Amino acid sequence: QVQLVESGGGLVQAGGSLRLSCAASGRTVSMTGMGWFRQAPGKERESVAAINWSNGRTDYADSVKGRFTISRDNAENTVYLQMNSLKPEDTAVYYCAAKTVVYIGYTQYAYWGQGTQVTVSS
Repeated sequence: QVQLVESGGGLVQAGGSLRLSCAASGRTVSMTGMGWFRQAPGKERESVAAINWSNGRTDYADSVKGRFTISRDNAENTVYLQMNSLKPEDTAVYYCAAKTVVYIGYTQYAYWGQGTQVTVSS
């Protein structure tokens, strides 16, 4: 089992910045990557950013490219999401998730944090 705890959400004006953190504990050796997702009211959950735990490769949703940066601290088993130039449409509950190997050749986000609210006012 992997436990994830997010922090860093809050209220910010448009154009501002926030930094989210997600600390992992438990069986972290099983993690192959981590990601940030978000869900706005009335909308489906969407992937925001992801990072490979071993090589640091990152991927971003088109809507956040150039504004958000995902990074990791392997020693602390923590992943961060630096969010700059925030827009009202970035308002959502942000979740971090840990990816693990289900079976050889197949991984999935098996563990999820409780979520942290990000609200961007116009």
